[in-house]
Amino acid sequence: MTDVFRVGVITNTHGLRGEVKVFPTTDDPDRFNDLKEVILDTGKEKKTLEVASVKFFKNLVIVKFKGIDSIDDAEKYKSCDLYVTRENAVPLEEGECYIADLIGLTVVTDKGEDFGILKDVIETGANLVFAVEHNGKEVLLPDIPECVLDVDIEKQLITVHIMKGLLD
Repeated sequence: MTDVFRVGVITNTHGLRGEVKVFPTTDDPDRFNDLKEVILDTGKEKKTLEVASVKFFKNLVIVKFKGIDSIDDAEKYKSCDLYVTRENAVPLEEGECYIADLIGLTVVTDKGEDFGILKDVIETGANLVFAVEHNGKEVLLPDIPECVLDVDIEKQLITVHIMKGLLD
């Protein structure tokens, strides 16, 4: 399990006072309104930044961090990822789990056969799709009740039913 979750990527500066444009990678961009701090990953170091203000513009979030007060201060953080700790992540509802916790789980069939390892979760308009490495190939399984029967984070196991045509 991961202890941090990516919530956005700094795409550019905004104005002269150190604000940055953030492309949100979270499914709920409004969560930025509740953020007090984020972890900035520069590639060389990780530093905690305190959020001073947040506003929204089109599909971006404009964020001002305390201590970053000029365009020159902000410029060096272009393309850097922003993370939150598990404690600061959006709380889960009953029966939900974080997508990051699914990656790497063992996938078995409803017949008890090992099927593969979950490598990625793809978000589509209709439902999630699980990308499973199966016999050296990627198999895409829709996260629908007829296909994904059970997800057990504690046992690190996903049980699936391989519907007709999925392996063709």
